[in-house]
Amino acid sequence: QGSSIVAAFLPLHSWDAETCDGMKTLMQEESIKVPKGVKITIKSKKVEVTGKHGTLARDFKHMPIELWKTKNGLVRARMYFAKSKQLSMLRSVCSHIQNLFEGVEKQFEYRMRLVYAHFPINANVTNGGKTVEIRNFLGEKLVRVINMLPGVKVEKSASTKDELIITGPDIELTSQSAALVHQSCLVKKKDIRKFLDGIYVSSHGAIEA
Repeated sequence: QGSSIVAAFLPLHSWDAETCDGMKTLMQEESIKVPKGVKITIKSKKVEVTGKHGTLARDFKHMPIELWKTKNGLVRARMYFAKSKQLSMLRSVCSHIQNLFEGVEKQFEYRMRLVYAHFPINANVTNGGKTVEIRNFLGEKLVRVINMLPGVKVEKSASTKDELIITGPDIELTSQSAALVHQSCLVKKKDIRKFLDGIYVSSHGAIEA
């Protein structure tokens, strides 16, 4: 008898959940202001941004949105008949475009510190800032060579000892280059709570003019 009572309530519960999650918004819109000195072109959801640090492009064709530039210097993103989780991509698109603006206007910077307990890590920048060579990590003889991704430069800090500065206009290529440097110096087969040697990101963000 108890099981039949549960069965009677199940359809009601499933219907209630469906109506709560299945609500669709007729139309939602997000906008972002185009900064001065930055030129943007949007053609069939392909965005191209030009500024003093070059040109960056990004393709949003995979997203079911409308994307256009208004005459009063705004970029608008619009979506129809979307559920709440799908609406989140509107803000994501605006954030990506904002990163393009900041990249061509200011460039992005990732600062990395060389951390060691005993064996000093030796980093040499070669190939005109496109390659970094890491020696003596945990006393190893292996020379680790990391090539920066296109448009990204690395240099040693003039003011701080054991610091690398990675800069570039594209936030994804710059952060990925920093990740490649970090991943090249991971401690294997030891307790990483004790062996803290490595190259770590200490700060990152857009370079303030």
